[in-house]
Amino acid sequence: MVTMNGAACGCREFRMSRRRFLATTGAAAGVMTAGSLFGDAFRQVAYGATTGGNVVVVLSCRGGADGLSLVVPRHADDRRLLDKLRPSIAVPDASLVVPGGDFGLHPELAPLAPMWQGGSFGAVHAVGLPAPNRSHFDAMEVLEDADPGSSARSGWINRMIGLDSAAVPEDAVQLGSALLPTSLYGAAPALGAPSLDSLNLEDFGSGAAARRAGLRQIWATDTGVLGDSVRSTLDTAERLEPVAKAADPKAVGGSSVHLDAYPKGPLQEVLANTAALIRADVGTRVVTVDYGEWDMHTGLGEGDRDPSKGLMAEQVRHLAGSLNAFFTDLGAAAARVTVVTISEFGRRVQENGDHGVDHGYGNAMLLLGAGVNGGQVHGPWPGLADLNDGDLATRTDYRSVLWEVLVSRFPEVSGGRAQVFPGFVPETVGAMS
Repeated sequence: MVTMNGAACGCREFRMSRRRFLATTGAAAGVMTAGSLFGDAFRQVAYGATTGGNVVVVLSCRGGADGLSLVVPRHADDRRLLDKLRPSIAVPDASLVVPGGDFGLHPELAPLAPMWQGGSFGAVHAVGLPAPNRSHFDAMEVLEDADPGSSARSGWINRMIGLDSAAVPEDAVQLGSALLPTSLYGAAPALGAPSLDSLNLEDFGSGAAARRAGLRQIWATDTGVLGDSVRSTLDTAERLEPVAKAADPKAVGGSSVHLDAYPKGPLQEVLANTAALIRADVGTRVVTVDYGEWDMHTGLGEGDRDPSKGLMAEQVRHLAGSLNAFFTDLGAAAARVTVVTISEFGRRVQENGDHGVDHGYGNAMLLLGAGVNGGQVHGPWPGLADLNDGDLATRTDYRSVLWEVLVSRFPEVSGGRAQVFPGFVPETVGAMS
């Protein structure tokens, strides 16, 4: 893995697991699927049937983000232990953003401080899987499948989409490549394309109408999987053609994708496209964004406890700047958008000899935007004196947070919990208002 500044980072297991993960995700029978890869960020979209509705953006911090650097414990006992176990990389208390009570934020989250102070940015700490799993690939699979013990290849977002029996291909759309994460894999239909503008049927060139008509005629009587997919793809592309034309870089009056509004880096294109899609108001309900490079076995800091240096500072700086730009770019549509972050696991509490931290357990989730009960850290806190084999213990199952977000933003799915998260009974977290 290579970081934004070109430095080597991460473990061999993560690099190999990521390739294995991407290679083993694919098209479900009877639908066309694809992934969206923009550098180290990739995005998938799940569409709903109505416009003007709420949108949830699930931002996956792949590689195991260090929640103890993002949301830093400040209680006197925790602070002493953190300084003892992380003598060269612990974020100093004096540099924390919005310090209040027992926690403060990494200083590079400063661009998002107004949202925290305004109550639209909050966090849940000591959150994670039901049991420790320190394998990147296995933990990703468990996290996104969210149905422990099941052999079915179906992710929790796909199952949520499947609550609508009339789902159409644009209910699950991904831009960039032909790869889907486990969370979107399943029986619900999905559509793939390289980018929003690539959905433009004008790509057929002069005589596009005749070419479309010819394709429809050729596949009109084919009752197989491929025939269904071709017809469905043509229908979907025609419905989304106005969005594709608006996103074209050569669009008259300028593209709807505002790349210049975002800091350069892995999230630039993916969030700019996501904002354009949401503003287009075509019924988008769920967007997932994948932001990698969090596997910091080395160089999380530079050994001098300066939180503006090292890989963590670089990652958080880009994350905060990009999310700040995203909510600004959304304009009025921001009032219906909620972002929630998730990572496959946290990091060890004790630093290693290379100014990094190894795979751990409990972590922090960030929530921003509409409906968030912000300005505070939610969830029972175990403290750093009560570790799980050297890791932050988990006190809140991540599915409780996701379910609370879903029912808050999409009340109509409240009766489908047994399908979205089979066999799971969520706890009240209080992260959503």
